Amino acid sequence: MVLILNSGSSSIKYKLFHTNTNKIIFSSIIENVQEFHQAFKDIFDRLIQMKYIDKISDIQAFGHRVVHGGEKFNKPVIINQNVIDEIKNLIPLAPLHNPANLDGILTVFKLVPDAIQVAVFDTAFHQSIPKEAYIYPISYKFYEKYGIRKYGFHGTSHHYIAKQTAKHLNKPLNSLNLITIHLGNGDSITAIKNGISIDTSMGFTPLEGLMMGTRCGDIDPEIVLYLENTIGIDPKEVDNILNKQSGLKGICDKNDLRDIIKDAKNKDEKAILAIDMFCYRIKKYIGSYKEILGDIDAIVFTGGIGENSPLIREKTITNIDKIKNNNIKNSGEIQNDKSPYKILVIPTDEELEIAIQTKKLL
Repeated sequence: MVLILNSGSSSIKYKLFHTNTNKIIFSSIIENVQEFHQAFKDIFDRLIQMKYIDKISDIQAFGHRVVHGGEKFNKPVIINQNVIDEIKNLIPLAPLHNPANLDGILTVFKLVPDAIQVAVFDTAFHQSIPKEAYIYPISYKFYEKYGIRKYGFHGTSHHYIAKQTAKHLNKPLNSLNLITIHLGNGDSITAIKNGISIDTSMGFTPLEGLMMGTRCGDIDPEIVLYLENTIGIDPKEVDNILNKQSGLKGICDKNDLRDIIKDAKNKDEKAILAIDMFCYRIKKYIGSYKEILGDIDAIVFTGGIGENSPLIREKTITNIDKIKNNNIKNSGEIQNDKSPYKILVIPTDEELEIAIQTKKLL
């Protein structure tokens, strides 16, 4: 058996897979996690109580989603002390996620010192992005000395979706140009050329790019200095504002799109504005990535919003068949007859992708 631990900033998704078949034995999620170390222990206790395992050591391998792998990790790795130290070093670049990812790793080692653990990095898929796309137009010394560059995130999801799209189209992945759009509480969009990532919306941190549930996405960087120096807001509070009080929540005081859509139907002006802003910014990235890629084979929606919101899909892209879009179940095509490319909805499964990569490495 392989146990996959996918830690978010306040939740843990976990799935237990059969080693040979990749079939799910059990899956669940813990939300609103206050103390990750205890939450991981609770997961193991639950698996034992439900008799999926007799003891933790029955699990042959543990696969972990790690959000930030920096430049050192462009593929999954078996976790040792050097890997742990590097994940620690990268905490300032992903302060909401890497600590939780690390807690899972350390908890497993504490309970099962000889456990085989694999780290699958969200940034790894984007390590193929060319230099002209990942270097920021500030002094080059900041990249050389401090590693300030675009890293990209949600790579595990974008990679999985790209492979699923290739299966759906019955074509080799390395022959496809795709735009994959992951929309949830965190949002990102990736340009994939001949099967590899060549640009993505998230950057040095997961704050750059699209407007998100609570994150601002792209803004004029001078706003940060204005908030600190002119308005007098403490830098830590500015960071909290940009990461946790902005995006959809900043505009209409809610970050659950389902609630925002209900408010918009009731003519709430801020809810309508939030939806319009959200979709407009997605459109801007789609347009720029079309130009970068040239011909494209498919645009693919995934993630909680991408998979479940016909309204957002319809408002972000033309050539959608409204009947197909409103009635799609699980996955499939939603383009109309005039579309020059496929428009797909495909559910993501980060845990399965982590399991596949973990098994492949071992």
